[in-house]
Amino acid sequence: MEGEEDQVTKERLVEARARNISHNVRCTECGSQSIEDSQADIAILLRKLIRDEIKAGKSDKDIYTKLEDDFGETVLYAPKFDMQTAALWLSPLLVAGAAGGLWAYKKHRQKTNVHIMALNLVRGIPLTPKEKETMLNVLTPPPGGTSSLSWWRRLLQQ
Repeated sequence: MEGEEDQVTKERLVEARARNISHNVRCTECGSQSIEDSQADIAILLRKLIRDEIKAGKSDKDIYTKLEDDFGETVLYAPKFDMQTAALWLSPLLVAGAAGGLWAYKKHRQKTNVHIMALNLVRGIPLTPKEKETMLNVLTPPPGGTSSLSWWRRLLQQ
């Protein structure tokens, strides 16, 4: 009785590991489904291969390596970070950096434009309604008479 329970527990463990691995492996025939979700012949064979490898005592990493060696890196949903995939992994950082740089440049231009508008006022050149609104927004102090950095100053003084 106890031997049967151990066998059932081992089978459940093998099944859980196999399902976990199968969810992370792309079907080579379908391309858009994991082999766990696909009913293609190759997916069925790969699921059997994974279960056989688990029963043979192989680790998950060994199984992923075998699948990658046999079918290429595209069989895995999570590609490794190496020189070939660096652009893929770093592209979100590059896009965020470019957006931040563009934002900083626009802020700098806005401040520069305010200085030019002030210089034009001194020269006697009248402002457009949009320039007047911009000058009022920049020159009007925040409500309560505190600057936006007052919380930072209070933190440093403590």
